[in-house]
Amino acid sequence: MDAIILKYLEISSTQESEVEILLKGILDKLLKGKEPTPQPAVKSISQAEVEALVEAKIREHAATLEYTKKDSPEQNQSADQDDYTLTPKQIEYALSLIDKIKNEFELAIDPSALTIKDLNRLIAYNRYKNKGTLVNLVKKGVLRKR
Repeated sequence: MDAIILKYLEISSTQESEVEILLKGILDKLLKGKEPTPQPAVKSISQAEVEALVEAKIREHAATLEYTKKDSPEQNQSADQDDYTLTPKQIEYALSLIDKIKNEFELAIDPSALTIKDLNRLIAYNRYKNKGTLVNLVKKGVLRKR
């Protein structure tokens, strides 16, 4: 390290080339890096400010919980039932699937009353040809035998 410092002093006293300027910059950064960095001043917070912040956070948390309690029963109920109404395009598709089984079954309800669950059962029958899915639709009252 002493040899580097001596070289640094020699470089600074003689005429400097580009390489020497580079070395000088590197050495400056190395030597200045060992100096302690100034620490930012720590601002003290009074007891009243801490209490005000805690109180505000508690109120915010209570409001969030209250808002969540109001919305959660409706969301859980609709998600569990899985009885959503269909879009017009989905209704057309469901009617086309029912049309394929029109020799044995017919639609017993209004097409706008079909649900996603009913459509999924019709798709399952179309894919796997399992009569049990149609029997379930008859039990539910969506289809009736001819």
